This record gives sequence, C-alpha cells and structure tokens, in this order.
Amino acid sequence: MEKRTMDPATRQAFIDRINQMDQEEMARQWRFAPSGDPIFDCQYDLFEIFQERFKKLGGMTPAISKKIDW
Repeated sequence: MEKRTMDPATRQAFIDRINQMDQEEMARQWRFAPSGDPIFDCQYDLFEIFQERFKKLGGMTPAISKKIDW
C-alpha cells in the first residue's frame, strides 16, 4: 500500500508531539487513541516513527501496562 502524504507542517507537529512523549504517554496513546488517530493510520508514516521511539523507550512493559490501568 502506498503511503499518503499530509501537509508538512502538520506532519512535523505530529512528529514533535511523538518526540516529546515519555514511555507512559506513548503507552496511553497506543492503548487509548481514538479510532482514526493519524499516528495509527497505516496510510501515513507516523506509526513507524511512533513505533521506533516507543521501542527505544522500552515499549509496553507489564509495569507500564499496569500503571495506565489496563
């Protein structure tokens, strides 16, 4: 599937937001993001960026999962 593009300023705003999140914020985003959230829309490259950063921060651990109440 070919990736779609978005306005460069909007894309950069999402990337900046991803880069400012800590592991817990990313875990909450991963688990509770509303349907249609552009970060998790596979038609954009934002998910790969999110996934790479989340992995570097430790990803979804049992401790983080418990901390975010799920």
